[in-house]
Amino acid sequence: LLINEVSIEKVYSFIDYVQGGDNLFPAYGFGARIPPDNLVSHNFPLNGHPENPFCQGIAGVMEAYRYALQTVTLHGPTNFAPIITQVANLAQQTDDGSQYYILLILTDGIICDMPQTKAAVVNASRLPVSIIIVGIGAADFSAMEELDGDEIRLTSRGRRADRDIVQFVPFDDFVNLTSVMDTKRQLARAVLAEIPEQLISYMRSKGYKPQNLGRKQSQMSRLSKSARDSVKNETDSSNNYKRSDHCNPQSSSPSAPPHPSI
Repeated sequence: LLINEVSIEKVYSFIDYVQGGDNLFPAYGFGARIPPDNLVSHNFPLNGHPENPFCQGIAGVMEAYRYALQTVTLHGPTNFAPIITQVANLAQQTDDGSQYYILLILTDGIICDMPQTKAAVVNASRLPVSIIIVGIGAADFSAMEELDGDEIRLTSRGRRADRDIVQFVPFDDFVNLTSVMDTKRQLARAVLAEIPEQLISYMRSKGYKPQNLGRKQSQMSRLSKSARDSVKNETDSSNNYKRSDHCNPQSSSPSAPPHPSI
């Protein structure tokens, strides 16, 4: 067997891309009348602060949700396009591999703006965005299956989605499992099932490498240089010791530099 050439390419994993994070989540509601004008909105911050919709952790999201329930009046129709468009606009501003957006939509209603939603999803498919839709209750969620696009890639107005970015999960499929912990585990698995492949497929299509890994490689490069210098210094010291050991038998080589934190 004669091998003329071998090409080795680094394959990055999902974990390489998602290290880090600040635990801040922007949380929005849709389908409600908002005070003081009581106009119907399909894209409003749950915490009531348009300039800063971010919540600290899941506890912060739940606190904002409880606040919204006390201050807004729920109202139809169920429109997805506005919030998907907003997330797409955010993603477009950081389309450099440094950010990836996951939009989680919880709904108990039927989509009322399906053509606009399909267009918004197709547009977002070229951006660093994934959309998870959790259907709660017994409504007709057949339209969600079309958005999911597992079998047939979603199209809108003659344009085909660049990639599948939607995962639909019917919540009721998990409420009758053997235990609460089993329900949580199976639901989390279903909700996040397609995210790793969606994220990696986007990053690969753009040729982006994990930024944390890039910083680590730079640090490792500096560490490698430090190690080489240390070996050189120890070698030089050893040579000097051999030349002068008859004058200073108590001399010793310097210790290696400490490893940097990575």
